[in-house]
Amino acid sequence: MAIRPRRSVLYMPGSNARALEKARTLPADGLILDLEDAVAPDAKETARRQVAEAVKAGGFGGREVFIRVNGIDTQWHADDLAAAARAAPDAILIPKVSSSKQLEMIGRRLLDMGTAHRTRVWAMIETPYAILNIVDIAAAAKDSETRFSGFVLGTNDLAKETGARIVPGRMPMVPWLMTCMAAARAYGIAVLDGVYNDIGNAEGFRQECLEGRDMGFDGKTLIHPNQIGPCNEAFSPSAEEVAQARKIIAAFDQPENRDKGAISLDGRMVERMHADIAKRTVAVADAIAARA
Repeated sequence: MAIRPRRSVLYMPGSNARALEKARTLPADGLILDLEDAVAPDAKETARRQVAEAVKAGGFGGREVFIRVNGIDTQWHADDLAAAARAAPDAILIPKVSSSKQLEMIGRRLLDMGTAHRTRVWAMIETPYAILNIVDIAAAAKDSETRFSGFVLGTNDLAKETGARIVPGRMPMVPWLMTCMAAARAYGIAVLDGVYNDIGNAEGFRQECLEGRDMGFDGKTLIHPNQIGPCNEAFSPSAEEVAQARKIIAAFDQPENRDKGAISLDGRMVERMHADIAKRTVAVADAIAARA
């Protein structure tokens, strides 16, 4: 089972050369080198050049590198996409995606530019229309030419566009978050939770990480390096979970159990689907260990 850890994915402003250099040393699983929200209009060209140079230079180790370009309807988008295509990061992140047609268009442009096939496309989900159209967007993953591989939730923009308040537990947003989760899993793509704004509230951040983990997110997007450690911890299987998972796998591997759909283990009924869940838990733990 091939798993890529995406517990912690940190936004880094493309206009800050020192931040781009520091990114190579941070223990995040992924980095979003940002040309959009974190960059002022008069710094867009500088950010584009610096990010492209940084990605081409490499040195990010096992970290997954995204370039977030400016939106399709902006004056910077075409140049951003061309620069990102030439730099060939792991993925290009497209803001404010609202339909599969936009992803199809991006896929055609990347093909026309001869972009390396390994460069994938991810979509920011941050508008009411995107939520209402989420199944259509996720279904773009069926078309290999779109390169579509994952969602990133833009919870701040969702709050702005809807008037929903971001409160502890995020009750107003839970239906939207879980709808995105279901669509992602239905089409076999990854999904990352949105950012937590109060960088001084360590306990609030930890709780939101745990909530995102329990919802099924692959990881969380971050706005400060101090959030990486707690996020990695929250989205990593515990030693106890891994030990139990290995025990379930071993039990089903016993000759007398290999053809059974359910067995009794430590006084409780364990079904074959629990063995499948256990295999994923172990695969995630092994991938994290290999990443360290």
